[in-house]
Amino acid sequence: MSEPTYLRDEPFTELTVIEVPATPAAVVEAREVHMSDLPELFDATFSGLFPVLSEAGLEPAGPAFALYTRQPSETVDLQVGIPTSAGLTNAQPIAGGHIVIPAELPGGSMAVRSHLGGYDGLGESWAQLLKDAMAAGHRPGLPFIELYVTEPSPEADPADIRTDLFLTLE
Repeated sequence: MSEPTYLRDEPFTELTVIEVPATPAAVVEAREVHMSDLPELFDATFSGLFPVLSEAGLEPAGPAFALYTRQPSETVDLQVGIPTSAGLTNAQPIAGGHIVIPAELPGGSMAVRSHLGGYDGLGESWAQLLKDAMAAGHRPGLPFIELYVTEPSPEADPADIRTDLFLTLE
């Protein structure tokens, strides 16, 4: 499979509406996760996910993502995963009591904008994307997706981090 159409080399510097195909993925699904527990969930998922993909003979087909299935409050429901070259055929347990399951990034119409900077600014970028999409006459829906284009590392300058934000349109 070629590179998913979710991924683009250049950032989305303004509200952009695109059609994306469904893309196979391997994810850990979690419900009622407190915001403060997200880093632990992400770390556990990604440390266990890559060995599962390797064992299944699958290649990552894009950057890591988080797919949120409801509006965040004090907690979130989400899937954390990686797009894959083909569908995972069975669930696999990993450390921390998590299970990697087959899933997909959904296809359809999406409003997109890139967030450039540290993760602490994501809330403002999401609010702006939602405002711009509604002002353009779109009806936002669920799920919404963060695609972590820049792989985080301790040495990385937060100003260089790119996260593409995808808002499902009804």
